[in-house]
Amino acid sequence: MRDPGPPPGRKGRRKGRGKAGGKAGGILRVLDRGGIAVSDEDRERIASCDDLDTLDRRLDRAITATSASEVFAEG
Repeated sequence: MRDPGPPPGRKGRRKGRGKAGGKAGGILRVLDRGGIAVSDEDRERIASCDDLDTLDRRLDRAITATSASEVFAEG
């Protein structure tokens, strides 16, 4: 018998979490490669975010950031 997969509506959420996790990992990698120290609190804040637009903005900021706090700056 074939596995029916996840209940309706759950597959999209799981896929979204996967994308968010990948983007969060990318942010942390960019910061690491830039030699920017990231506190455990900031690391958790990045990793626990599941809003893809927010993560995109943070990734854009991480590219030019000189500190982790710049990644979270609004405006």
